[in-house]
Amino acid sequence: MTAGKARPAVVPEPAGAAPDRQPPDLRLAGLAMGTWLSALAGLLLSARTALAVAALAALGVLAIAHRLVRARQPGWRWPGPVARSRPPGPLDRHGWVVATVLLGVVCGSVATGARLAVRDAAPLAELVEARARVTVELVVSDDPRAVGAAAGRPSTYLVATRLRWLEGPDRVRIEAPVRVLVLAGDPGWRHLLPGQRVGAVGRLAVPRGGDLTAAVLTAGMPPVPIGRPSWAQRAAGSLRAGLQRACAPLPREPGGLLPGLVVGDTSRLDPAVEDDFLATGMTHLTAVSGSNVAIVLGLVLLLARWARAGPWLAAALCGVALVGFVILARPSPSVVRAGTMGAIGLIALATGRPRAAVPALGGAVTVLVVVDPELAGDAGFALSVLATAGLLLLAPRWRDGLRRRGVPAGVAEALAVPAAAQLACAPVVAGLSGTISLVAVPANLLAVPAVAPATVLGVTAAALSPLWPTGAEAVAWLGGWAAWWLVLVARYGARLPAGTLPWLDGVAGGLLLGVLTVALLVAARRPLVRRLVAVIALGVVVGALPVRLVATGWPPPGWLVAVCAVGQGDAVVLPVGAGQAVVVDAGPEPAAVDRCLRRLGVRSVPLLVVSHFHVDHVGGLDGVFRGRRVGAVLTPQWPEPGEGRAAVERVAAANAVPVVAIGAGWTRAVGPLALTLLGPTYPIHGTRSDPNNNSVVLRAQVRGTVVLLTGDAESEEQRALLDRFPSHLLRADVLKVAHHGSAYQEPAFLDTVAPAVALVPVGAGNGYGHPNPGVLARLTRSGARVLRTDLDGDLAVLTGGKGLAVAVRGLDPVEAGR
Repeated sequence: MTAGKARPAVVPEPAGAAPDRQPPDLRLAGLAMGTWLSALAGLLLSARTALAVAALAALGVLAIAHRLVRARQPGWRWPGPVARSRPPGPLDRHGWVVATVLLGVVCGSVATGARLAVRDAAPLAELVEARARVTVELVVSDDPRAVGAAAGRPSTYLVATRLRWLEGPDRVRIEAPVRVLVLAGDPGWRHLLPGQRVGAVGRLAVPRGGDLTAAVLTAGMPPVPIGRPSWAQRAAGSLRAGLQRACAPLPREPGGLLPGLVVGDTSRLDPAVEDDFLATGMTHLTAVSGSNVAIVLGLVLLLARWARAGPWLAAALCGVALVGFVILARPSPSVVRAGTMGAIGLIALATGRPRAAVPALGGAVTVLVVVDPELAGDAGFALSVLATAGLLLLAPRWRDGLRRRGVPAGVAEALAVPAAAQLACAPVVAGLSGTISLVAVPANLLAVPAVAPATVLGVTAAALSPLWPTGAEAVAWLGGWAAWWLVLVARYGARLPAGTLPWLDGVAGGLLLGVLTVALLVAARRPLVRRLVAVIALGVVVGALPVRLVATGWPPPGWLVAVCAVGQGDAVVLPVGAGQAVVVDAGPEPAAVDRCLRRLGVRSVPLLVVSHFHVDHVGGLDGVFRGRRVGAVLTPQWPEPGEGRAAVERVAAANAVPVVAIGAGWTRAVGPLALTLLGPTYPIHGTRSDPNNNSVVLRAQVRGTVVLLTGDAESEEQRALLDRFPSHLLRADVLKVAHHGSAYQEPAFLDTVAPAVALVPVGAGNGYGHPNPGVLARLTRSGARVLRTDLDGDLAVLTGGKGLAVAVRGLDPVEAGR
């Protein structure tokens, strides 16, 4: 093959052909990195500082250009793969690289500084500082997100908007194109479409910083729509609603996943499936990303190749498909970003030069960050860019290497693409989660055969839904099988023992893994290093896997009781058989208690006991029911707070489980476990917290060990227990300390219980001062071993060779942030 005859992009390379050894065209990479990093830094600085950085960078560009011209170097064009009449000097080789990076710094700093100046303008900033009550007109920027939904706790809706005008006290009117984040409890905000203009009344608050949000608006009333959304948003809403209707007859898990795969609509996605996808590194599949775009464009490109269309016609057809997909998925910022990443491939196709995709990526990053500097700090943007870079820079080489070793073309492509994308994204994922997933690449490889059919069939169902609803349901049924395969891959991948390794979180962890990854990629260019890395990795897997499978470490053998790290809340587990346990309280949110029960291998819950109806004990009730059979829900007779009781009844009714209120004298034996209700001995009124002081207090006895579970009982109920029962009935080997170790404890009660082990379920950094140091000191002085979930993660008490022993699991990064 001669240098002047480039091989057409549509013709696959023969298996034995030598790959193209031309280096990637990185001339715009420096510009993109300079823009990106300077914008990211600018978000954490003031407008004045960002503009000062831009000025210094501009002086640097001018100085380098001046020196290049004076040195009579061919400096007014970027160095490319062209012949030179004489060897280039150091200035020629590196000067324009530095200048390009500095030019990116100028672009990123100026764009960010200008936005910061508008954000921090005096009139609006003064109203925000004063927390003024205002009337506003806003434009919705993205889909509203529901957060904090749990049993006993209504959803709060986060709505990203752009301010049109604001009217404050004294009829002061401000018009500024700034971002405002709306926190709303009214469900009227839930169904707003991007582009919709609304009026609202609320109170301003100071944002957390680190982005371009100028204010937070707390709105207690529903929005007032003004006009209609654009035709594109209305069309998207109709198609998305049609897809949801087509998926409604499907089982809950695949039916909720399919819209997420196709258009990023996760409103019906089962939380357990979402957790499994996160644990296995497949969460990118539930958000609109470049992979969705690539699948749709790949189908169009395949049809164009079959019709023998030329590169430009194929690119035009893909462009039409790209616009249609963006409309279907709603043209929000994240979707436009994904479309931009997908359009990079079109540039390479249209020009017949795959190398053109890399500078196109650099140009796209630069333009996107300049237009919206907040993208520089967006994890989704980083994942999109890194995944695209991995596909462009790593996947082709890995694919060609596999083909040279006799791997079939399709298999080589299927192996190289997810591995390259996963490796490129690993630093960001590690920085966000504090873990490195060991199952991510295998799970994504197993997912490959199902992702494309699910996406294509889902898009087809959405397109058919307005015209032929029955046909759309049939197509969605076919897509549901592919979605079900993905659910199974995520479910069993998440249950593998030691599927993740702990890592530094935050920026430091991401940068460290990024540096190690780059160093490994550079070193692995040598065959000896590649063989050494392969041998070491194989040795680690072969040596460690049997240990991880046989001794998973959790739950410890012989455990009697476990306390889950669910944040600021309670969830206690008492085993009664293989895969069976009695659960007392469910914590504040479903995902945490569900993860804890999975770690303990609990598949059936004969009894679910609610100590009282506060949200930190019943908010996670849905998580106990996820994939488990629950025999009955037991509650206290005290009915308050009413919203918590109603939530418990609602969840139980949805799962066809009876709710029974228990009182004095109640006892129950479940396998080896004997339960006796000690409190409340009588209804207690007029205390600081009547629901707390009417908590169910249980005495649990298993294999000769007594565990006392006190709910949130405070000093009044504890004194009532002392008055009612002899001391030997209150004495216990293990005490679940009441009310997260608060100061409202009766000293005589703690002395009477005299536990050997005291377990304190409490959330890190809570604002209540829990646990109280004096309470912990009293327990320690009495000889108790005190353990806390905020420091040690999940806790367990077990029978040891010489009596009781304790085990701690340690904190996961998610738990550490609670």
